[in-house]
Amino acid sequence: MALDTQSTAQSEETDPAEAERNARRQLRSARAFIFDMDGVLYRGMEPLPGVNDLLNALTLRDRRYMLATNNSTATARMYVEKLAKMGIDVPEEAILTSAMATRDFLVETLPPGSGIFVIGAPALREQLFADTSFYPVQYGEEVPAAVVVGLDQEFTYEKLKHANAAIRAGARFIATNTDATLPTEHGLVPGAGSIVAAIATASGQAPLVIGKPEPLVLEMALERMGVTPAEAVMVGDRLDTDIIAGKRAGMLTVLVLTGVSTREEIPHAAVWPDLVFTDLTALLEALVVSDE
Repeated sequence: MALDTQSTAQSEETDPAEAERNARRQLRSARAFIFDMDGVLYRGMEPLPGVNDLLNALTLRDRRYMLATNNSTATARMYVEKLAKMGIDVPEEAILTSAMATRDFLVETLPPGSGIFVIGAPALREQLFADTSFYPVQYGEEVPAAVVVGLDQEFTYEKLKHANAAIRAGARFIATNTDATLPTEHGLVPGAGSIVAAIATASGQAPLVIGKPEPLVLEMALERMGVTPAEAVMVGDRLDTDIIAGKRAGMLTVLVLTGVSTREEIPHAAVWPDLVFTDLTALLEALVVSDE
């Protein structure tokens, strides 16, 4: 049975067939996997094919995995509950959100007791201020140490104006992620990157980005699993975030075609994935069926 997969070696000097064989060998020998969630495990509240079979197979084979998402609108506990409603059982410690990574970054880089102006969902605020000495401020009360921006479905011109003023007054501009869109069961909707772009345009400042395509979230996940980048695989649905982040982190990268990016976009992408699969079922087959 032919696997629904494609190797995408970018170098003209690399034999595509040999590159594919090497990528499959590395896939089967990997000790750990990092999965994006939206567009990989589910769309909206609809689980995607092969999720439970793949996660169960990894557990049975003593392969570690973590779910790393750019989405900052839910806590790890909320994700556990959301996945459970779809029949997907994942422990809370296996989930790392961009909000959690942002909090850890700020703890390392801002003075204790700093004020933060947050544009985002309540879950972003909860994760930023949990177990820290940071406190929320509105611009006008004082100049915050940082403006942190995530997906905010109640984003307004007033928030844009306050973020602009705070950044121009010296606050650090931090973006949990810059995803332009978010895949849902109703199609693509605007993501946090759309809001970040508006603030960047107004303030004239580029943000420091915590989530993918920057590798920080993946590096944190690798550290939690106790593996090196060479021992792990990044599985995502976006060429512009998941695959770039995986490459920057030094991991094998796998694109699944159940979310945002399409096969036709690959030749035009800045970075190509090592392997491409229609869905997680095809990825599972590649893990358990030898092609040699």
